[in-house]
Amino acid sequence: MEYNKLIEKIKFDEKGLVPAVAQDIDTKKVLMLAYMNKDSIKKTLELKKACYYSRSRKELWIKGETSGNYQEVKKMTYDCDGDTILIEVEQKGVACHTGQYSCFHNNVFNEFKNNEDENIIGKLYDIITERKINPKKDSYTNYLFKEGIDKILKKVAEESGEVIIASKNKDKDELIYEISDLVYHVIVLMVEKDLNIQDIKKELKNRHK
Repeated sequence: MEYNKLIEKIKFDEKGLVPAVAQDIDTKKVLMLAYMNKDSIKKTLELKKACYYSRSRKELWIKGETSGNYQEVKKMTYDCDGDTILIEVEQKGVACHTGQYSCFHNNVFNEFKNNEDENIIGKLYDIITERKINPKKDSYTNYLFKEGIDKILKKVAEESGEVIIASKNKDKDELIYEISDLVYHVIVLMVEKDLNIQDIKKELKNRHK
C-alpha cells in the first residue's frame, strides 16, 4: 500500500499521533508500545526499520539507532478502527531500555503458569542478556562474560564432553542435567556473539523448507 493511501486509513489523535504496538514476528511476544506520526510512518516504510515519535523529545527516533537494537519491520497492519498500528518485527537485541527482551515483563497475574515453562529457553536468554547489560555481583554468568570468549568456548567444549560421557551411561537424569548445562553455556555464547533465539529459529525454518 502506498504511503498516502495508508495515511488516509489512519485516525490520528489531536496531536497527530497514533499508538503503535511492536510484536516479535516469530514468537508473537509483544515487545513495546510507542507512538507514530505521519513522518515516522513514512520513514518506517522507507527504511523497513521501526521509527517512532518521541513525545518527550518531540522528534522522530529510529529504534536501535543508539543501542543497535533495531526492529526490522516484516509486516505492518492497522486495526478495524484505524486508530492503532501493529508492527511485526525481527528484534535485534532487546526491546526494553532496562535490558529485558520485552517492555512487558512485569507480571501482575498469570493463570496459565505452564506458558512460562514452554518458553523457558526464551526466559533464560532474557536473564542472561540482562546479566550482560546489568552485571550482578557474584553472578556466574557475569564471571563468564568478564573472562571473555575463550572461557565461554572452553565451557561449551567441557559441557559437550560431559553430555557425551553421560550418554554412555544409563542414568537418564544425569543426561538431562548435562544437556541443560550445555544449553545454558550455548546461550551465554549466543549472547556474547550477539545472536538471539530468533536467529536460530530462522535457520531451522530455512532448513525445514
